[in-house]
Amino acid sequence: MNTNKYFTYKFLLVFAVVVAFQPAASGAAFDFENGNAPVEVIIPRVIPAIFQSVSPTASDATLVLRITTLITNSWFDAIAPYHPTAVGVYSDLERQEAGQATNSNRNTAVLYASYRVLNSLLPNHKADWEGMLTSVGLDPDDDQENTTTAIGIGNLAGNAVVANREHDGMNQLGDEGGRTYNRVPYADYLGYQPVNTAYVLRNPSRWQPNIVSAGNGIFHVQQFVTPQLRVTMPYSFDNPNRFHAPVPTSSNVKHRKAYKQQADEVLAASAGLSDLQKMTAELFDNKLASLGFSALFASQTNGLSLEGFIQYDFLTNLAAFDTAIAVWNEKYRYDAVRPFSAIRYLYGNRPVTAWGGPGKGAVNDLPASEWRSYLNTADHPEYPSGSASFCAAHAQASRRFLGSDNLGWVVPRSKGSSVIEPGITPAGDIELEFDTWSTFEEECGLSRLRGGVHFMASIPAGQNLGRTIGDLAYAFITSHINGIAP
Repeated sequence: MNTNKYFTYKFLLVFAVVVAFQPAASGAAFDFENGNAPVEVIIPRVIPAIFQSVSPTASDATLVLRITTLITNSWFDAIAPYHPTAVGVYSDLERQEAGQATNSNRNTAVLYASYRVLNSLLPNHKADWEGMLTSVGLDPDDDQENTTTAIGIGNLAGNAVVANREHDGMNQLGDEGGRTYNRVPYADYLGYQPVNTAYVLRNPSRWQPNIVSAGNGIFHVQQFVTPQLRVTMPYSFDNPNRFHAPVPTSSNVKHRKAYKQQADEVLAASAGLSDLQKMTAELFDNKLASLGFSALFASQTNGLSLEGFIQYDFLTNLAAFDTAIAVWNEKYRYDAVRPFSAIRYLYGNRPVTAWGGPGKGAVNDLPASEWRSYLNTADHPEYPSGSASFCAAHAQASRRFLGSDNLGWVVPRSKGSSVIEPGITPAGDIELEFDTWSTFEEECGLSRLRGGVHFMASIPAGQNLGRTIGDLAYAFITSHINGIAP
């Protein structure tokens, strides 16, 4: 194991989590010329806001990806005028003289661009965004727009992202479909309705909303989260209908042998869960911890400059975001059954061998009607796997930008640190090792089968889409860096 890389990860983990909840005092604590505002100032403010607003798990992944992509988009556009050739995605601002291309100006522009976008995305946290600027001695009320100051450039770049993205199909403001009153942000306005109810499985081939609870006596019926993502404006392609995953024939109950075989494969994986597999599944279920922290780690170990980090971070975010659009289009198309529905349909109250719940290990007398996946089942149809596709897009974009498959990421997990089996799993301190991006991608995909939330066929279907769109995202970013974007 590379000890330096291990401690680099530990630093990033402690920084991003602990510092996030202890914002820096106001004044000159941040070094504008030598520091990295996204890592040192913005991310520590955004992480707790995301945790308070949505979940970073697979259930709310589309919302998390939207937030992180639009923020990093604003960073990219804000520093483009300080690059010899780069142009922004939503603004083509006046090229700055070489003497103005300082990290101090870049950091200032990035902070103001972030401020404008964050106030649009998460307006309930306005006080946090004001504190983000005042903590480094900047004035949140400075709304100048010009190309002669870093503040003016940042405001222009951020406002342009807001103007182009508030009505991009995602229904951020809750006013799509002509709604004027009692707006509901991110609500479906396209009329999706599941074939099955949470109580009756009318069609065993189709998605069934689950009934979920935090164990507090309050129960909720799932809704397909953001089905309108399928018509949301992508960055790197025009129409998601150009991408197609193979028809998931095994999820069609008419192919009963294959239908049962894939369900049994999930049960076998559930029964065989090791501590390492459980902790890996938990890591990849959290999109900030897996996608976000791996990018932070890779940027640091590859010695990326402030400019390089911003370009790379925007690339990986937009790769996953664009992939989500294509995958949600396929999820809507196939509306495929989740493992929990298929297993209960096939076996009813008959006993199965599987993980018996937190602290129970593998049991052989579990009524199938009581089986649950190790990971919480996300609130959208099964096929293709969103998480597998995001990881594949992230990995492919990283390989292209960094020029290597090498990763060397080691994620320590202490005894009993499991979210699902706290105090029990893992039985001792362990390390999750990802020597390459290929390993990262493979383990991410398999974690969805082991976690019980996807059938095996869903994983390569998602990965193939993710790798393809990862390449498109890289071409998109490269064209903007080189100033040849249409």
